[in-house]
Amino acid sequence: DVMHLYFEERNVVPKEEKSKILIAHGFHKEVTIQDFPLRGNTVYLHVKRRRWLDNNSKELVQRDWNLVAQGTRMTNEFADFLKEISQY
Repeated sequence: DVMHLYFEERNVVPKEEKSKILIAHGFHKEVTIQDFPLRGNTVYLHVKRRRWLDNNSKELVQRDWNLVAQGTRMTNEFADFLKEISQY
């Protein structure tokens, strides 16, 4: 009835940060996102985002993901789909 899919961001430095010396510095708290139902099953995506430490400035660096629709716990595509079908 329910599917849980787990994703962990790979340790690949973001392209826009290639000029910096970054060291892998663990993960942010896992985020759970509801996605499109799959074959009648509710689907939850569990995403762990990686963070890096800039060796020179000691600042935390992370990838900018616009994965979750603002104000929801589901993907942008699923939120758009639900908005679309609720208009009828």
